[in-house]
Amino acid sequence: MAEMKHYKTAPEDRISLAHKIIYGFGAFVNNLLAAAIGGMSIVLNLGLGMNPALVGLLGALPRLTDAITDPLMGYISDHTRTRWGRRRPYIFIGAIAAGIIYAMLWQLPLGMSENYYFWFFLIGSFIFYLAYTVFATPWVALGYELTPDYHERTRLMGVQNFMGQLAYVISPWFLWIMQAWFFDDLVEGAAYLAIGIGVLTIIVGILPAIFLRERFKQPVPREELVKEGEPVPPVGQALKKNIKDFFSGFLETLKVTPFLKLCAATFLVFNGFMLVASFQFYVIIYYVFGGDQVLGAEYAGWSGTLAAVSTFCVIFLVTWMSTRLGKRRTFFIAIAISMVGYGSKWFCYNPEIPWLLLLPAPLMAFGLGALFTLMGSMIADVCDLDELNTGQRREGMFASIYWWVVKLGMALALALSGFLLNWTGFNVDLNGAQTEQAIFLMRLFDALIPFVSSGLAIWAVYAFPITEERAHEIRLELEARRGEPEVEN
Repeated sequence: MAEMKHYKTAPEDRISLAHKIIYGFGAFVNNLLAAAIGGMSIVLNLGLGMNPALVGLLGALPRLTDAITDPLMGYISDHTRTRWGRRRPYIFIGAIAAGIIYAMLWQLPLGMSENYYFWFFLIGSFIFYLAYTVFATPWVALGYELTPDYHERTRLMGVQNFMGQLAYVISPWFLWIMQAWFFDDLVEGAAYLAIGIGVLTIIVGILPAIFLRERFKQPVPREELVKEGEPVPPVGQALKKNIKDFFSGFLETLKVTPFLKLCAATFLVFNGFMLVASFQFYVIIYYVFGGDQVLGAEYAGWSGTLAAVSTFCVIFLVTWMSTRLGKRRTFFIAIAISMVGYGSKWFCYNPEIPWLLLLPAPLMAFGLGALFTLMGSMIADVCDLDELNTGQRREGMFASIYWWVVKLGMALALALSGFLLNWTGFNVDLNGAQTEQAIFLMRLFDALIPFVSSGLAIWAVYAFPITEERAHEIRLELEARRGEPEVEN
């Protein structure tokens, strides 16, 4: 099973460190927005008194629309032709729109009904996720085409994942920031924090659009060219064809078995993590610290920061391991280590020795650290295989479906976490006097769910077929077919 044959990266296939970092700024924005809207949603429960199940639905319902908007954005991005490229205009516009809308989303008035808050946040979230999609889908697709080299793709994804993890150094402290002494309450804290996040999103998010260049121009299919003298097809006919092409391309992508394996693994690892992400806060606050929200938030912040810092180290280690053991085997090892971390939470989340809750964090970091370093690189390899089979470059479609899977996992996790929390018997009014059953079930879900889902992810990737040698063969066939790639100026 070892990938024994290695190929040296050609100088022209290398991406400068500066450009890798600039691409990574997009990952920072992507992770910041995802972490923010998930982490700040606790305000709706603790600050406004909304039912946890309704809070879960607010996290889930808007993301379900991504099943349409993400692939559609991927298709639009793949088929856009401008002087600035296929991806960059959308990255620029999407970053600005997402930043503004996110800031507005958290300007919540006090004294309104639960029904008002539900619909205010639901409608606002739909608009926000639309802008988020305009930014994120083309940005992800851009990364798949920046280099054709097997290992340089992993190094690129390693740097972007490193940059993205900077968001997770900040996000664990959101709850602590929102209840700081200079804010009147959590709601006011959320309003000001959202403005800061929005401004940062705009400033950082536009950088990949400004400084990066696209590698491939998507050729216009011969059948789409209108010969001189021929009438231009009616608008309705052209629209009908575009819709047909979109759905046929979508269905064709879903037939790519190696891609589906990567989507399944991502769904399992990420969904398992996200499903209990909110549980962790509740376990720390109500089990380890007996209902002390301030102290619980502080320790949760330190745990999250340690996990983020550990992930930086994991990214370097995973990138190095991948060049020697192959992407698939490296994935197995990293996910297995994260499973040890998840299992250890049962013993380390201990009210007698609170600092022990910090110990699982470095081990759990191997899960997401490896996932978003290796998956992007492996999907780029799949894009080459797909071009070999279909003759099309469809990075946007692959990017959109993959990240829809990520967001679907997040949506289901947020929805189910609220219902699971209710099912445990948790009652916010009891504060530190939660029942033994509620505490036991919260702890059990917190440790067991990500442990099991990560094990299933290893099984899903076991038969992934694209090795370094196979990737090299695909590249040679593609270059012989299309010649030198045309680089955007």
